[in-house]
Amino acid sequence: MSETNPAAAAAPSAEVAPHRYTAAMAADIEARWQDFWDADGTYAAPNPKGDLGGDPEIVARPKKFIMDMFPYPSGAGLHVGHPLGYIATDVYARFQRMTGHNVLHTLGFDAFGLPAEQYAVQTGTHPRVSTEANIENMKSQLRRLGLGHDKRRSFATIDPDYYKWTQWIFLQIFNSWYDEEARKARPIAELIAQFESGERAIPGSTRAWSELSAGERADVLGEYRLAYASDAPVNWCPGLGTVLANEEVTADGRSERGNYPVFKAKLRQWNMRITAYADRLLEDLEELDWPEAIKLQQRNWIGRSEGARVDFPIDGEKITVFTTRPDTLFGATYMVLAPEHPLVEKFTPAAWPEGTHAVWTGGHATPAEAVAAYRAQAASKSDVERQAEAKDKTGVFIGAYATNPVNGEQVPVFVADYVLMGYGTGAIMAVPAGDQRDFEFARAFELPIHCIVEPTDGRGTDTATWENAFGSYDAKIINSSNDDISLDGLGVAEAKARITAWMAERGIGEGTVNFRLRDWLFSRQRYWGEPFPIVYDEDGTAHALPESMLPLELPEVEDYSPRTFDPDDADTQPETPLSRNEEWVNVTLDLGDGPKKYRRETNTMPNWAGSCWYEFRYLDPHNDQKLVDPGIEQYWMGPRAGQPHGGVDLYVGGAEHAVLHLLYARFWSKVLYDLGHVSSAEPFHKLFNQGMIQAYVYRDSRGIAVPAAEVEERDGAYYHEGEKVSRLLGKMGKSLKNAVTPDEIAAEYGADTLRLYEMAMGPLDVSRPWDTRAVVGQFRLLQRLWRNIVDENTGEITVVDTAPDEDTLRALHKAIDGVGQDLEGLRFNTAIAKVTELNNHLTKVGGAVSRPVAESLVLMVAPLAPHVAEELWRKLGHTDSVVHRDFPVADPQYVVDETVTCVVQIKGKVKARLEVAPAISEDELEKVALADEAVVRALDGATVRKVIVRAPKLVNIVTG
Repeated sequence: MSETNPAAAAAPSAEVAPHRYTAAMAADIEARWQDFWDADGTYAAPNPKGDLGGDPEIVARPKKFIMDMFPYPSGAGLHVGHPLGYIATDVYARFQRMTGHNVLHTLGFDAFGLPAEQYAVQTGTHPRVSTEANIENMKSQLRRLGLGHDKRRSFATIDPDYYKWTQWIFLQIFNSWYDEEARKARPIAELIAQFESGERAIPGSTRAWSELSAGERADVLGEYRLAYASDAPVNWCPGLGTVLANEEVTADGRSERGNYPVFKAKLRQWNMRITAYADRLLEDLEELDWPEAIKLQQRNWIGRSEGARVDFPIDGEKITVFTTRPDTLFGATYMVLAPEHPLVEKFTPAAWPEGTHAVWTGGHATPAEAVAAYRAQAASKSDVERQAEAKDKTGVFIGAYATNPVNGEQVPVFVADYVLMGYGTGAIMAVPAGDQRDFEFARAFELPIHCIVEPTDGRGTDTATWENAFGSYDAKIINSSNDDISLDGLGVAEAKARITAWMAERGIGEGTVNFRLRDWLFSRQRYWGEPFPIVYDEDGTAHALPESMLPLELPEVEDYSPRTFDPDDADTQPETPLSRNEEWVNVTLDLGDGPKKYRRETNTMPNWAGSCWYEFRYLDPHNDQKLVDPGIEQYWMGPRAGQPHGGVDLYVGGAEHAVLHLLYARFWSKVLYDLGHVSSAEPFHKLFNQGMIQAYVYRDSRGIAVPAAEVEERDGAYYHEGEKVSRLLGKMGKSLKNAVTPDEIAAEYGADTLRLYEMAMGPLDVSRPWDTRAVVGQFRLLQRLWRNIVDENTGEITVVDTAPDEDTLRALHKAIDGVGQDLEGLRFNTAIAKVTELNNHLTKVGGAVSRPVAESLVLMVAPLAPHVAEELWRKLGHTDSVVHRDFPVADPQYVVDETVTCVVQIKGKVKARLEVAPAISEDELEKVALADEAVVRALDGATVRKVIVRAPKLVNIVTG
């Protein structure tokens, strides 16, 4: 919004004192100190060994590894909302240095991915060129904020020296399998040895390992590898020309980026077997210092549920279902397969069985026609649409019956879109009496409903009168028995246990655990990503490149764009940009058995790959022999007291990554831990989610955003070029025309003011609205701080060496104590309030400030406003930097109030106020209160029946 510039006081003029703290002075101070820090290596954190080793005394200190979530270098640059977390971690890191820690704090760039590629497609600029330019711009903006990063450790994921190790990790995962008995990943060579020796049988085969062809062996190992390629249902997004992981699809079934429709398709893609780690990902959450809301999201996404697998015989084979309610098996009256289920075609006959109910056929002449039409219809819907509670239930009979294994009843098999291939086995036994969706489907398709629970709501057992499913978890089981077993009269838990044991004895089912979590789809049909270090021989068998051939660099191409399609055209197939580079794709290589022709993988890794492990690269960024030196990794991230799984000490970023980056990074860490490459089984011990800086969006009558800076406020309404506009609080961004850049604010007030304002706006984890007019408040705080130490006319310091008065000592040490606790607890807004209170006290007292007070105040300010603190520290006669100075220590005798006021009540009415010591005991306080003259007069000889003491602030006397 347009307004008079409140920073006008900062602008130099003939009337301004020559040494007043102004925006111009702030700019000069900040630029000088940023140059000094860079030249001096002020923020270089020494490793215990290697090329970044340093002072043994600093290495011997307790360590703190502090991280921000990887930034993506956008061409639009930063607005003031972006640096919120970066400033917060910088303040915390500075405080930790001042409290005796060796602090690792740095920042790299997550630079592969869709935005740069889309920009390249639009402009013809190579993604590397635009990305590197964006990185340089972002570095300049971040430097201006005075962030104390160890720049020796910075990198970008697009650096071949970096993605060499991303590819290397992929190969570790590809060459591993998960041993369920050992509960850990093991090298695939150990599994092969078990097959070769006969110790482990080959699933589904009686042949020896030596009798299998190379292709057959590859297929067997593919069922075990933690990274594997498979033909599987995927999320195909024609509008983007790529497939997406489940986590990249929004709740309404559209792409997270671009908001295009997403469809189910079957394609051969790379996957990560993250499901093997589902239990460990759940269990280890308990030891992490994370927000409970993020833990809950991960628990829900992993979705652990206990139940049973049950086999329903069909045509001499079986359909296996997973159910959490095996106790309701006697109530199963039909089955449903997901439209994508591979068994649908297998059991669909040529003609409808005699007597097939007309409503089951969908009006089609044959089961094949009905199934094909229904599958096409289901493919056009998102998972959310398919699961919608209110929608009409649709489906078709496949023309086959299965057998209910507990009562021998023939149950019809349907396909219906309310069953998803991604949960359980993609098949359900339908129990209309106990499940609302099954009930509605049964009513729509005129299927039987067997009552197998004892209703407790008066509805009775005649299901024809029911309007909805019963589904009570506490109900007694009824109508559930055969010649071998009876569940009648049992509660749910007992019935579950009995039927599960019965099925296990007969080999028709078993108790099992199921997870909502699906394997991570790891292929993208894009150009700007890490190439897979995989080649295929002439038989189509995948081979890993040897480590000596890494990095496999991304080739130059003329056309960066994948083939995109009409966003609504589900009947399309991906075509990758790399597949058009024949010279790169088709190669002759010697992989150890002589030169042979191979074809490279033309998909690339998703943008999440580089951010799955970047914390390790920060530790040892120049190592070209190992992912990370074990001693260095152990020093910074190894397990220790309070951190049993190790990890980064503090990780700050947005809550939106709960089930994307955070889950993926945890999985990669566990694989690397299992294989002995790292000592930390978890990447991030403490997680903190910062809130969002919001801004007002102004829209005209057409709903189009207008520039916020051009809006005027008149009589409580808002106008743009004379037209009234609406105002709504929302995100800040270039497209909404409400972005304010940190460069603008730094130019008007200085970076220290911007830092203080963003930290003072409110609690770090709460979203808050940006108000440019309020920034001046923090600027004035710095001006008053400056004025308390420096003469604005001469530039000389005004402090004196005399001792401060008692009130000032008390104010100082209370501030030291409070600010230190607040900085440790990430309560930066209240820390600034305490600094302000002390500064105001000094201003109010007037006169020259005592040197010990001035120096302590500067040191308290140093983590928050480092440039002005450095300048004042130098003016106070010191030649060292405040960065590594000790944070002041409060004297306990001044932290506690000298006296507190105790209220004395008689029959609930205040009769006296006593000044007492804060540590007074309850017995002593009672004696003092009863002896007080005002209390004696008020009692006037009345009998004291009871005295209630709450030392040191309350005494309540009951008479009568």
